[in-house]
Formats: sequence, C-alpha cells, structure tokens
Amino acid sequence: MARFVFTVLGAGMQGTCAAYDLAMRGADEVRLVDFDLAQAERSAARVRGLVGGVKITAMQADASKPETLKAALDGCSALLSAVPYFLNPPIAAACIEAGSGYCDLGGNTAVSGQVLAMDAAAKARGVALVPDCGLAPGLGNTLAPAALARVPGATEVRVFCGGLAQDPVPPFGYHLVFAMEGLLNEYAGYADALRNGERVRVPCLDEIATVDFPGLGKLEAFATSGGTSTCPDTFAGKLQTYEYKTLRYPGHIQKFVAYRDAGLLSEEPIDVRGVKVKPRDVLATLLRPRLTRPQGRDLVALMVEARGPDGAGRWVLLDRFDEKTGFSAMERGTAYPAAVVAWMIAAGETDKGGVRLEVGVPPERFLEHLAARDLPLRWETVA
Repeated sequence: MARFVFTVLGAGMQGTCAAYDLAMRGADEVRLVDFDLAQAERSAARVRGLVGGVKITAMQADASKPETLKAALDGCSALLSAVPYFLNPPIAAACIEAGSGYCDLGGNTAVSGQVLAMDAAAKARGVALVPDCGLAPGLGNTLAPAALARVPGATEVRVFCGGLAQDPVPPFGYHLVFAMEGLLNEYAGYADALRNGERVRVPCLDEIATVDFPGLGKLEAFATSGGTSTCPDTFAGKLQTYEYKTLRYPGHIQKFVAYRDAGLLSEEPIDVRGVKVKPRDVLATLLRPRLTRPQGRDLVALMVEARGPDGAGRWVLLDRFDEKTGFSAMERGTAYPAAVVAWMIAAGETDKGGVRLEVGVPPERFLEHLAARDLPLRWETVA
C-alpha cells in the first residue's frame, strides 16, 4: 500500500491546523517545516497532543532557499505551502524536481500564474501543482462549479467571504486572523472579475454593497484582490458574471479607503527625511498591534451563490472558533480545504500538471472529503 507522507511548509497558524487535519485523516507521516525549528517543534508538539498515533516530524528549512527542502521532500506525497505567497514558485519547482505534489494557500493571482506556468514540467514528472487552495481563493472557487452543477442554466456566480471577530471592537471592528501582509495585499491593487461575459479589473475597496448574511445580518461587501483566482479566465464566455467580495462589519471599509487614498497601501518607496520607506510597511507596522487580539474569538462567513433565469442556490458556511482544539475559524476554513486538496493530490484524484482548482480538482469528490470535517457547510435554494 502507498504511504501518505505530507510536508507542511510553514508552522504558523494555518500550517499547524493543516498538519492537524492531515494527521487526523490517517497520514502515515506529517512533516512540519519552518525556518524557526523551535516554532516547528512547538507546532508538532501541539498536533501530537491533539492526535495520537501519527508520526509528526519537526524539521528546519528556509522557504526562500528551496535547496534546503531536499530532506523534507524525500518520499513526500504532497507538500502544502503555508508560507507567504511570493515564496511559492521556487517551492513548486523544487516539488517538481523531487517528484512531489504541491498545493498552497495562495492569495496572489499573478504569483499563482507563475506556478501554473510550470505545467509542462509538472506533467513530464507526473505531479500536480495546485495553487490557491485556502479559503478565498480556494474553497470559494471549488464551491463555484459545485453550485453551477446544482443550478442548471446559471449565468452568474458571486462569492462573498469574510474572517470576522465574534465580538468586534472599535474603531476597526476587526482583528487579525491571518498575516498582516496578506490582509493589505487583498486591499491593494485590482480585483479580477467577469462582467457581461468579459474579464474586467475593479479597483480594490470599490463597489461597496450591503449583504444580508444568514445568521449575521447586514455586512459590508467590497472588491478585494486574489479572491477570484483563475475563475474569470476559466468561466469567460460561459458565465455573464463571476465576482468576489470581502465581508466586514459596517464602518470598516471607510477607514481603509481613506488609507488607500492617502497612498498608504502603496509599495513604492518614498523619501521621509532622507530615508526610503514603503508606505504599506508603515501602515502594517502601525496597524498590527491595533488589530492583534490573542484572546479574541473569530468567525468565518462564506457564501457562494449561483443564479440563472430559472432559479438560484447558494453554499453557506458560518464557522466559529473551535474551543475544543483551539483552532480559529480562519485556520479551519483555510487549512482544511487546502489539506483536502493535498490529500487528493497524494491519492491521485486530481489532474496532473499546473492545475486550476476549479477545473482539475473534481468538486463532488472534494465535497465528499470535506464532509468528514466539522465545517458547517450547507446548500440552500434561494428566491
């Protein structure tokens, strides 16, 4: 029988949760790898405390130097990258060389495009490279084709997602549920979408709307980057509309629009009294302590709606911090879908090569795997 050996690169919040999930599903070995060996050992110990009987190995490697991954990739069925998105292309290349499958949490469509561009090399090696497998991009993009299959003739797909505090505190009504750099990356630049069947770019933080989310009430929705991933290209000419918007409590977005308009989301260095600084670095440094609440409890709200002339339906997920394991809703909502894809890669259930999630990962089989997790995902028809 084949051995299922997984490497999780990055022993932070989502990486630790992904390692836990893979261990829970019966992996033969899970390797938790981090630049900081002490961090990897702490995370491995935490997973061992939650799951018995699975080999959890802490390892040290530098994600910015893929040659250091050689030992972690030896005999690896699939690697799940939970490091910052800009490090991913060389890691994917290292996986091809090692003959290991690859998936990541993604978040930046241009960088994910670099991974997908390795299609020929991956096919020649017989491995799958699947970027953008977290929550959004990720789960939302997999639920899109699953929704389309349930609404015959659908012409529109809209995805809404937010990681929110259960008890929002002014003035931002938000606390960090993933890396500060990832948050500001989503708020900067442009969002890709389909309008009237054609690919368009929408400025981030624009198109503010109100969404009535089941169980939460009225939330703000606005355009952010990365959430659609490759779906606008995949569904161009097949759908009239495909769009993604982030959800926040009312009042949040106006503050960040002001920061954007003041230039604080820019990565172009400016001169400050003779010193070159990036405005976004300054904003991140100022906001991080104000948005960090170690004892805060979070929730994840995800809705994927398909609509056509003959009806509509939607997937709805409303998950909360898990008191039993101590994993946040964002950790669960991001890590579990990525771990499912890693498992499907290892089991040979995905296409080979550079794989678009919405095309090369069968959605119904994905949902079968996901049903084994305790995420409260449901399908409902809507008017």
